This record gives sequence, C-alpha cells and structure tokens, in this order.
Amino acid sequence: MKDCIEGKVFGIGLESFTVGSHDFYTAYAAKNGKIPTIDTGHYHPTESPADKVSSLLQFVPELMLHVSRPIRWDSDHVTLMDDSTIDLFSEIVRAGALERVHYGLDYFDGAINRIGAYVIGSRAAQKCMLRALLEPTDIIRRYELEGKTAQVLTYLEEAKAMPWGAVYDEFCERNNVPVGESYLKEVEAYEKEVTSKR
Repeated sequence: MKDCIEGKVFGIGLESFTVGSHDFYTAYAAKNGKIPTIDTGHYHPTESPADKVSSLLQFVPELMLHVSRPIRWDSDHVTLMDDSTIDLFSEIVRAGALERVHYGLDYFDGAINRIGAYVIGSRAAQKCMLRALLEPTDIIRRYELEGKTAQVLTYLEEAKAMPWGAVYDEFCERNNVPVGESYLKEVEAYEKEVTSKR
C-alpha cells in the first residue's frame, strides 16, 4: 500500500475555488513524500495530462495515474485508446519511468455492460502501452541529441503506422485471450447468464 493524493480542478457548485486543488496537492506530495495522482479526466480539454508526467517525475519519486476518459471534466468513463491515452503511455516510456508509475483504470460508466467496460478499458490501456514500447525510442533519442529533427520526425511518423495491432493479436493468442472483438461473445454470454439475473 502506498499513499497517493489527488487534487481536483473543480468542485460541485464551486467552480472558482476547490479545497485540495491540483497545485496544492502536487506541492504537498513533493514536500511530504506522498505520491501525486494524475486523473486524466480532471483537466481542461486543451490540457495534456501526458505533459505533466516528466515534469512531476523531476520532483517526486513515483506517480499514480487514474486513467479514464474525460467527459466535460468528469473523469469516470471507460478508458479508450484515444490520442490522450496514447500520448500518456508514450510519455511514460520515453521518460524511462515504467518502474516509477502506477496505474489505475476506470470503468464507472454505468451505461455500459460492466464486464464489457472492464475488457474495453484494460485492452485499450494494454494497446497504448504496447504502442509506446514498440516505438524506436533509442533511435529517436539519439537523433534528437544530434539535432537531427527531420530524422526524429521521420521515425515518429513511421512509428504511427507500425503493425502494432498484429503484435497485440499475437500477444492475445499466446496468452489464450480472445483476439479482436471476439471477446464480445463471452461478455454477452455472461450478461445473459449472470448479470441479467441480478
């Protein structure tokens, strides 16, 4: 068990003041040896939670992530493989922080089948991490240090088209996990046989 604290950027009925703001808890964590939590749904839509990872890791030894899908600053929606989540996992890998970052995913969205939400969110996070791990980070870093920005952009762009999906399918196959959307059959069967009777 590790102590983590999470600030808020808003409060119910108190849009201009929230006790326990992001700034307060970030400073408190750094000063008191606590782990700050970045909730990906608690930022302005134009603000990137990924940008905060390498900055915070300069001042705290560990970081906790509450990875969810923001809907108007409300965070508790099923994690998807969207640009924000891809960027978040890429930043962690690029920063060499795999051992310093902890992850929690969110499945709160009550409009979605609970098992389906869990599977969708888990697989989305796995895919984002896989893409980040497959990126040729060492080559990109070397070119960056040499000031060869055209080469950096070339590798970043080519990495986007890598056949990471085939790698993920093979990962699932090797671990006896349904490939692609075939998991839906099991989710639907569980819903029919178990959750519909609750």
